[in-house]
Amino acid sequence: MVNLATLAGILLLLSLIIQVVFLFKKRDADPLSHWLTLLAALLLLSVIIARSLAISFIALTGTFESLIFYGDIICFIAVFYRLQKKIPYHKTVGFIAVFVAVVFLAIASSPLTNKEALAPVPALRSSWLLLHVSFSFIGEAFFVVSFASALLSLFSRREDRRLEYERITYTAIIAGYPIFTAGALVFGAIWAQKAWGRWWGWDPKETWALITWLVYTAYLHLRLFAKKSGRMGALLAVIGFLCTVFTFFGVNYLLPGLHSYK
Repeated sequence: MVNLATLAGILLLLSLIIQVVFLFKKRDADPLSHWLTLLAALLLLSVIIARSLAISFIALTGTFESLIFYGDIICFIAVFYRLQKKIPYHKTVGFIAVFVAVVFLAIASSPLTNKEALAPVPALRSSWLLLHVSFSFIGEAFFVVSFASALLSLFSRREDRRLEYERITYTAIIAGYPIFTAGALVFGAIWAQKAWGRWWGWDPKETWALITWLVYTAYLHLRLFAKKSGRMGALLAVIGFLCTVFTFFGVNYLLPGLHSYK
């Protein structure tokens, strides 16, 4: 199973190499890298399925499994972004998204994670936990795309290009926000009540998930109600993604709590 994850990582690296070559060409996009990304995503999905069968439960309760799932969803979204026609496709946005997925897979393969397929403890055998984790990561995978486009928006000098980046950022956040809200806050609170007998406990991961949600809420407020975006909106999108990274890695390795796991 780990070998399949390694093969997926190699395919993503090849995808990145091809994308880098085409970043410096006038042609809009290369004809191959997204298919390599899709193949890698399918391999990662097979890893999740195989580990789930091995432990007789959906494999989403450890850091290794979570990173595999997270990277997998990012890849699927990157491929969808490449193939869709409704919003502008920018090669660099797709490249950054796949690069982030590769980084997460590299961390998954590092000594920081336990790669052994272990059955979860009884407290983690909950459908509410699966909904909580899966929806949170799916929402955050959309935030990866918004991070890429927002970052490019901050450094873009062309007004037309900046407006296209802002549209991508908004579309990705408006797609990911309700999914993240359901997963991180709603399903998370229900699982907390089932597992620990309380809806909210200000555990470090709960607190940082709330901070992340507030940052993206501020972005949507700025965009939808204040009718502004620009540099401030892009900064919020970047900060929001950095909050998701800290919520996962910072809490797991720096802040002890009920959500800390390896």
